[in-house]
Amino acid sequence: MSAAVASGEAPLYRVAVRALCDFSAREGDLDHRFTPSPSAREGIAGHALVTGRRDEGYEAELTLAGEYGGLMVSGRADGYDPARNRLEEIKTHRGDLSRMPANQRALHWAQVKVYGALLCAERGLDSLTLALVYFDIGSERETLLTEQASATELSAFFEAQCERFLSWAEQEARHRQARDTALAGLSFPHAEFRPGQRELAEGVYKAAATGRCLLAQAPTGIGKTVATLFPTLKAMPRRRIDRLAFLTMKTPGRRLALQALVQLGAADDCGGREEDRLPVRVLELTARSKACEHPDKACHGEACPLAAGFYDKLPAARQAAVERGWLDREALREVALEHGVCPYYLGQELARWSDVCVGDVNHYFDVSALLHGLAQADGWRLALLVDEAHNLVERARGMYSGELDQHAFATLHRSAPAPLVKPFGRLMRQWQALVREQGGADEGQRGRPAYRVLDGLPSRLVGALQQVATATSDYLAEHPGGADPVLQERLFEALAFVRLAETFDDHSLCDLSRHGRGRSRLGLRNLVPADFLAPRFAQAHSAVLFSATLNPPRYYRDLLGLPEECVSQSVASPFRDNQLAVRIQGGISTRLRDREASLDPIVAELAAQYHRRPGLYLAFFSSFAYLQAVAERLEQLHPNLPHWCQSRGMREEERDAFLARFRSGGQGIGFAVLGGAFGEGIDLPGERLIGAFIATLGLPPFDPFNETLKARLETRFGNGDAYAYRIPGLIKVVQAAGRVIRSPEDRGTLVLMDDRFRRAEVRRLFPDWWQLG
Repeated sequence: MSAAVASGEAPLYRVAVRALCDFSAREGDLDHRFTPSPSAREGIAGHALVTGRRDEGYEAELTLAGEYGGLMVSGRADGYDPARNRLEEIKTHRGDLSRMPANQRALHWAQVKVYGALLCAERGLDSLTLALVYFDIGSERETLLTEQASATELSAFFEAQCERFLSWAEQEARHRQARDTALAGLSFPHAEFRPGQRELAEGVYKAAATGRCLLAQAPTGIGKTVATLFPTLKAMPRRRIDRLAFLTMKTPGRRLALQALVQLGAADDCGGREEDRLPVRVLELTARSKACEHPDKACHGEACPLAAGFYDKLPAARQAAVERGWLDREALREVALEHGVCPYYLGQELARWSDVCVGDVNHYFDVSALLHGLAQADGWRLALLVDEAHNLVERARGMYSGELDQHAFATLHRSAPAPLVKPFGRLMRQWQALVREQGGADEGQRGRPAYRVLDGLPSRLVGALQQVATATSDYLAEHPGGADPVLQERLFEALAFVRLAETFDDHSLCDLSRHGRGRSRLGLRNLVPADFLAPRFAQAHSAVLFSATLNPPRYYRDLLGLPEECVSQSVASPFRDNQLAVRIQGGISTRLRDREASLDPIVAELAAQYHRRPGLYLAFFSSFAYLQAVAERLEQLHPNLPHWCQSRGMREEERDAFLARFRSGGQGIGFAVLGGAFGEGIDLPGERLIGAFIATLGLPPFDPFNETLKARLETRFGNGDAYAYRIPGLIKVVQAAGRVIRSPEDRGTLVLMDDRFRRAEVRRLFPDWWQLG
């Protein structure tokens, strides 16, 4: 969707048919009961199958448009059969169609009626047969619902929908004009740029202005968040960019983005008058689990008071929210509860009407991501900013991977409701057969599982899993009030796995790990997220991926599916080489076979550096076991040297307590695992951290999974060893080292403990400004 101020004959506002009907034709309760829905890929395939069954002359994907009162409405109807004079709207589904909520059916009729009005006006038709075609993905059966309508009736319906939307459209056009005028005159929020900050901002502005992809490596501490937000906001009026999505890996990244937007004047508490607030709507997107007010209730009007009458209350809540403008998590919750609606689903609605959305990367890159879906449906020109982008490879792999636990499904089988006993039994038999085929039920123990990469998908097991998902979905639809939450959880796992199985190719593998009798796990693991992410980057108007660690650029281009014309930028570090003394202790090997022999030399290095310059240090290791072994040896040999250790599964308050030891004037060494909670995303400036020890290259383990990954990456990109092992490991090393120097005033020491750090192919991945002693 895009807005434009009226100029001559130009329409006041443009809106997609789907968005118009979403706005004007929905009423009643929210109803998110556990009814199965096809994936996007299944929906596309279902549409193609239906249109492929039609006679010659059938017109698929008709582009239609019309105007009313300055409102331009456009979209693509699914199909028109001239011989029958029948316009079709095709909807894919699974299961019993009678369970579809009435408000969903009403929305579908509204869409086909609007398309009908546009078609009659375009072709001069007097009447039309409207058809809703419901296609069951499982049975491949069509259910056809038809209705005769005259052109006059359809025109009246179209005008009624437009009338409901017009006042909102006028408001949105005024907002867009005010927004773009303000952004064109936006000033940088600080008196001057930090070193390197202007260079980054200029690169980001060019990317947004020219509609391209930028991979920007910029050092920690220069203010990357505001240096990317400011130029993108400035470019929005010039390039008619509709929305900006600032995507983060973790909650602290969202907070930094919101703080930067406050500095830019987007919040009420920006320090000035309300009328001086930047007229930009900012929405913070949070996970459903964190936004839900009633996690103990099912998400439909009969169970949850905030779902009851949701669509009837939505117009007032939506209006109040856009008037407020600044909608972080707390503000959104406040508006929602004032109007008696669900905060999470109000946020989902407001994503369509906000200028800047700040949220996790999954909101655009996940399988069924909200922002990607809206951008596609409404034709947005969308600018992406991806923070800490060095993490996107692993995050995206997780988005397109899944795992099933045999024991969890077997436990549920023993207590399953009667209608589900047979499908669960069939699944368990197929699972047992697979385990036997792959080496026997008794192989492996809980601590040391037997592992095998399968030659392909176990089709019979996946088929049985699909039957379990269908049967469970039907059961939950019939028993929405009293369903076992564990049953719902297994359903979601089954559906996710089956959908991933439908896309299985050489970008993924299927594996089986056996932890003892009846305790195997079946995994479907993505290796190359590029195949899934490339269309997402292509959809965006511009994309800027930024981090302190994006070297080498080719690695990210290949694995993320970035466009070939993607530009790489490396911002020179403002730090001087004499700020960080980097020393390689090459007389130590941290290889697994040498761990025991490495303990005394590592402890000697820790103690010597600490006594040379007492203060606060971090020491990073490859595992908790290695960490603990070194800590115990340090305690034996240097009992007076203060130290404290990260432990497995630390709670938030325990992590805070760990970091609280790093205070000015403090002394000691904090032991942490490389790549864990303290390896990135923490800020310990000045004397709060004066050095780091890294006793590992951070290499993933040399196991069957990573060896398969290496082979696949070698076949596809010719860089298997580097892409599977060396680069991911050194990314963690450089990130951990980045905790030491946080400002131009900091001084510190970095000790790299492993002889492999001396290798040329490893040193090439170090930052250019490091001074190697």
